[in-house]
Amino acid sequence: MKIVIAGAGSIGCYCGAFLADAGHSVTLLGRPRILDPVREKGLSVTDFSGLHLHVAAETLTMSESPDCLKDAELVIVAVKAAATGDMAEQIARFAPASAPVLSWQNGMENARVLRAALPDHDVRAGMVPFNVVPPQPASFHRATSGNIVIQSGPGNLGKVLSSPNLPVIESDDIESVQWGKLVINLNNALNALSGLTLKDQLLDHRWRRLMADQMAEALRVLQAAGHPVASTTPLPAWTTPHILRLPTPLFTRIAARMLTIDPSARTSMAYDLMAGRLTEIDSLQGEIVRLGKQHRRPAPICARVQALIEQKPDVSLSPDQIFP
Repeated sequence: MKIVIAGAGSIGCYCGAFLADAGHSVTLLGRPRILDPVREKGLSVTDFSGLHLHVAAETLTMSESPDCLKDAELVIVAVKAAATGDMAEQIARFAPASAPVLSWQNGMENARVLRAALPDHDVRAGMVPFNVVPPQPASFHRATSGNIVIQSGPGNLGKVLSSPNLPVIESDDIESVQWGKLVINLNNALNALSGLTLKDQLLDHRWRRLMADQMAEALRVLQAAGHPVASTTPLPAWTTPHILRLPTPLFTRIAARMLTIDPSARTSMAYDLMAGRLTEIDSLQGEIVRLGKQHRRPAPICARVQALIEQKPDVSLSPDQIFP
């Protein structure tokens, strides 16, 4: 297929490399600071298991102009949430109505924004569970595990897009899957505030307790709102807070698969905060806070974490400093 990755950042470049390696014609639509090094060096991707793939620059098409959408047979949107509206306008202007549009983004609002702006397109929500970081220009490292899930629909797109190193699964209940990912992603902000790697954070009982309290708070809000939550980890969603609160030796045995992450991995929000970039806090904690207000279920931990991220602290905080 002729695939345009609309928003070629870390996730877009990582997935684009495997799609190109599988034989698709891949165009990376992005910014010069990302694309120029790829033009020069090609695209290198690695993961926590030791996988390494290099895709030559000439195998890819790179563009800073949205007119590259004109030839798309499929559009994968991978921009940050704040840029979704602008990208939707560009897709509406340039992409053929026959091209399905997949949202591979965090949060619940992105697919809604895309559907509203693209009523003639087959727009489907998706969930990317893993974390990708750029250790150096033109290089992208997957630090955590999991398979991409997309909303079911015509064209058997899951099978079309899947490859051995990038499985794509279709789901008839994508919204529950997305809520499950959002609950897990609430830790993105805690990790950013901690200054720790994900692995060190998970091995610290104080941080796990705060993670568990925040997750339980979000699950109560979602229950009140009538939103089912599908787990995106090997554990059922409702059991995860209890397991996080276990003593560390017991936690490490029971939740071994949760620790299948690169020792140096941090969340994307941690990198955004360090770089002074706009974060996706409003699409994560902000979503829970708004929903809680609608259903009269307070979410004080999420509200506090959102406020701290928006203040852009330049020092690492302890769990007690975040929510005593």
